Amino acid sequence: MTDDFDVLRQPLKLGALDLPHRLVMAPLTRNRADEDGTANALMAEYYGQRAGSAALIVSEATWVAQQGKPYPRTPGIANDAHREGWRLTTDAVHEAGGLIVAQLWHGGRVAHPDTTGEDTVCASPTAVEKLTIFTPHEAEAPVPTPRELTTDEIRGLVQTFADAARRAIEAGFDGVEIHGANGYLLHQFLADGVNHREDEYGGSPENRARFVVEVTKAVVAAVGADRTGIRLSPAPAAHEATEFDGGDTYRALAKELAPLGLAYVHVMRQPGDPLLQELRTAFGAPLLLNTGFAKKTEREEAISFVRDGHADASVVGRAFISTPDLLERWAAGQPENEGRPELYYASGPEGYTDYPTMAGETALGTS
Repeated sequence: MTDDFDVLRQPLKLGALDLPHRLVMAPLTRNRADEDGTANALMAEYYGQRAGSAALIVSEATWVAQQGKPYPRTPGIANDAHREGWRLTTDAVHEAGGLIVAQLWHGGRVAHPDTTGEDTVCASPTAVEKLTIFTPHEAEAPVPTPRELTTDEIRGLVQTFADAARRAIEAGFDGVEIHGANGYLLHQFLADGVNHREDEYGGSPENRARFVVEVTKAVVAAVGADRTGIRLSPAPAAHEATEFDGGDTYRALAKELAPLGLAYVHVMRQPGDPLLQELRTAFGAPLLLNTGFAKKTEREEAISFVRDGHADASVVGRAFISTPDLLERWAAGQPENEGRPELYYASGPEGYTDYPTMAGETALGTS
């Protein structure tokens, strides 16, 4: 095509990772892991199918501890069995010529004891009032009011994230992404509408940022800054993680993290928002941008984010679910496959590994 698609074809260096182009596959929860959180062969097939088209795959959110498992059949990286399970996926991605990082996740108050077998925890005992989530025993259940983490528990979780990062690299991941967004535990500490602590982890913007800073420094010490990214979502209030400080906590976070030289910062934000570019400058790291994308304009928006200087790479989610060869389709001006949202969180290969490529064949074989 004669449009500006070639801006997405330019290579990009993210720390130790050399991307061949600038179209990144977003982290996408799909609920296909084994019951104990072990990644399996079906997941390896799914990721391997998309590795040839995505410059970088960010894995679905992967819990670092049983306590932080928000939903059934989501994968973990909390023990040696999880590490071995993920090797199937990293091998498949690398065999297809791709790169993949593990997104490190703790649900915090977005979890249920029926799923975790443990207390639900948060920065403060503030409930998510309007949220119900699936559990192994209920189609939907309200989320209980969490208890406040102690300072000793917080420091223990810092080490838990570092251990999970090290385990991910041992599993063959090319790097890790710290999940500090979307209303999960790290975001719960950043959000002044959730975090009402009066100790060193609450009160001021610097204190609210402290847990995320400590986690990031510990992960960097474990696997290197050049293999560490972070995902942030200033102000969208996902899972009722409300923020009222006008971005001051993120400014404090950037001040502490910029000297580390992170591989990238992955932000959920609208491209024209002044805070986005302010944080891009403050972090001093390559910016990956994801907005959710309007279904009929994903291609054009992805191009514009890079072409117009809003970001260094565009991160796309739903289109990669339905279209394993997304880059090639977009390059040829061909339509994407129709997605099947009713199967996004189902089980088995249907609506997961059975989407065709342009050649009309399921990528990497049939399921």
